[in-house]
Amino acid sequence: MPIPGDRSVRTTPEGLLWEPCERWVRGVKGEVTVVDSRHPVLVWEPEGIPVPRYAFPREEVRTDLLHPAEKPPTGTHTGSQIFYDLEVGGERVENAAWTFPAADLAGHIAFEWFLRWDDGLDHWYEEEEEIFGHPRDPHHRVDALRSSRHVQVEIDGTVVADTRRPVLLFETGLPERYYIPVEDVRLDLFEPTAHKSLCPYKGNARYWSFSREADVPRNVVWSYPEPLPAVGAIEGHLAFYNEAVDLVVDGERQERPVTLFSKSLTK
Repeated sequence: MPIPGDRSVRTTPEGLLWEPCERWVRGVKGEVTVVDSRHPVLVWEPEGIPVPRYAFPREEVRTDLLHPAEKPPTGTHTGSQIFYDLEVGGERVENAAWTFPAADLAGHIAFEWFLRWDDGLDHWYEEEEEIFGHPRDPHHRVDALRSSRHVQVEIDGTVVADTRRPVLLFETGLPERYYIPVEDVRLDLFEPTAHKSLCPYKGNARYWSFSREADVPRNVVWSYPEPLPAVGAIEGHLAFYNEAVDLVVDGERQERPVTLFSKSLTK
């Protein structure tokens, strides 16, 4: 979330936080550029996962492709009442865009793209770099540091990973993640799944599930085969949800953290 007291962040009576952004942002559907903005604003909603969304000046949006929504989810997005369906090349995307009710953001249109695979636009770019999942938060930091800590991962008493050469990933708002070289993980105890996820800071992730009977959720381990350059050190490494496995670091057993992922981890 934005840094408390940061003078660039503004608050609306509806509880929205927003700030101007200097990045050139474009959104594309098929071969059509729907958004081409050099004056976007970042908006944080008071409920849900605390990541930003973009809203764009109306004149920097192809509003000719937007039509009043046939089934608007009024009241969502902090009480928004105006929603639009997007129609491009004969394809209609329901509720692809909306306007926030805040007076500060009048004249701006926001688009659905947060962690969605099938709806919204196909590609988003900041400058010439494609962005996945959601906009990058300027107040969010991710550091991947090589380490010599002794890290062991256990599932129901079975040691499934043991390394002295992890990469520790520190990310704002989340517990540290221990990325373990693939050679130090018992991958014979796991099976790949079709699950996938996007992260604007790390890239595209693939997942594995524990192949034995155990009290552990599916998709408990993941990796980024082609991580973004800023976290290139995690290439060839796998990480486990601290929330669902037992971690022993330098001989000290770690407490399982409770995070925004805890509820979504299902058996």
